[in-house]
Amino acid sequence: MKINKLYIAILLSGGIVLQGCKDNNFLDVPSKEYVEAGDSEEIYTPEQFVNGVYGMFTDWDYSFSYIGITDMLSDNADKGSSATDAGGDKLSLDELTYTSTTGSFLSMWTRWYKSIGRATQAIDYTEKFGLTDETYKNRLIAEARFLRALNYFYLVRGWGDIPIQERDLIKREPAAEVYAYIEADLQFAIDNLPAKSAYAAKDLGRATKGAAQGLLSKVYLYQSKWQQAADMAKTVITSGGYSLEPDYATIWRLAGENGPESLFEFQARGTSIAHGIQQYSQVQAPRGGAVNLGWGFNIPSQNLLDAFNAEKDNIRRDATIIFRGETLYDGRLIDNGVENPMYNEKAYSSANGGAADGDKNVRYLRLGEIYLILAEAANEVGNSSEALTALNTVRTRVKLPNVTTTDQAQLRQLIWKERRLELAFEHDRWFDLVRTKQAKTAMAANGKTFQDKMTLFPIPENQRIQTPEMPQNTGW
Repeated sequence: MKINKLYIAILLSGGIVLQGCKDNNFLDVPSKEYVEAGDSEEIYTPEQFVNGVYGMFTDWDYSFSYIGITDMLSDNADKGSSATDAGGDKLSLDELTYTSTTGSFLSMWTRWYKSIGRATQAIDYTEKFGLTDETYKNRLIAEARFLRALNYFYLVRGWGDIPIQERDLIKREPAAEVYAYIEADLQFAIDNLPAKSAYAAKDLGRATKGAAQGLLSKVYLYQSKWQQAADMAKTVITSGGYSLEPDYATIWRLAGENGPESLFEFQARGTSIAHGIQQYSQVQAPRGGAVNLGWGFNIPSQNLLDAFNAEKDNIRRDATIIFRGETLYDGRLIDNGVENPMYNEKAYSSANGGAADGDKNVRYLRLGEIYLILAEAANEVGNSSEALTALNTVRTRVKLPNVTTTDQAQLRQLIWKERRLELAFEHDRWFDLVRTKQAKTAMAANGKTFQDKMTLFPIPENQRIQTPEMPQNTGW
């Protein structure tokens, strides 16, 4: 099988991640086993190829570069760690002084395109393998197409017009065309994936129909396709397959892993601790003091704390932020000797502390966000009643009073605020600020200067060295 066409320029060369399936969990295997396509006579199953795409979420890039360009850029987070530790490029991200040579952009650009290439290869391999069970074959293809769509969604939100790898390695397609491609992948996934409840226990965490529907509602939201976003969000909510976790804090604990609210998570463990998302918890764990669990990066900003306090949102505040001197839910004391006053509790692992190979699933998409997608989209089409019902469902869980205004502009601002408080440190705040055109004002309120060029990330300079005909984004 020829695979070179699946890589974008020289940056995306590399082997195929292959992962075997075990009885307890389909990802309970090392995720860094690289097997070059031409180096082995072993026949791999289509399922192994698809599993390898899931494995791309467990790499180091998701522990450091990912949090840098999703959280540290925004008003929710500061760099953290020690004042003398720039964290490579993390200080420049935090201060909004980054450039086209900032390494985190290159890392995630490469990671997401590699993942797309592996998804496309898994699709091609599965189609040609000769499987006779059409339902099973289409499910595997649908899983890979869901994962491909997810990676394209990151890229198009960050860079706008981008190459569609399966068409042309160099040409930057209009963002609208990329979104259409994502929508087609997700529609195929919706048509061919089972419900979450239909999977065997060993397959818990695979892409599901609900995950594809939820992601499509989010894709519509980011394009301001309000009615379609509302309709797809309602489909998820009324499907009966999901429910809000009664206790907000439980979502990020072991008890909430793949729980009733979860649509899709980056899987990090099986029944016994496997190779987790490499150092995701360690990088963000409290630094220094007697506890000394990790590196202490990506800490909550004072601006975020003030937003929680202004709303009297104690439940979500205390589930999101670890405070210096706090005794956590599991009895661990975060003593007064830690370097920073606050840390990200949503990244905290009780069982593994600051171990490099942790057990922390990253919650990518959950029902709480789907309610807020419905609230925003319904408000934009003038259905304030439906918007308020969805918004207040989320607020009721955390014991906040109902919002009652039906003024569209006021309600819009309140829904945006709710997204911030509900979804803090779930890696969407920067994209939300850009999408809603709040970035300049929000970053100024956080003491930082947002420039118009920052609406899009810079194409990494190393990519442009390899492909100089690829145009740079304006201003970079």
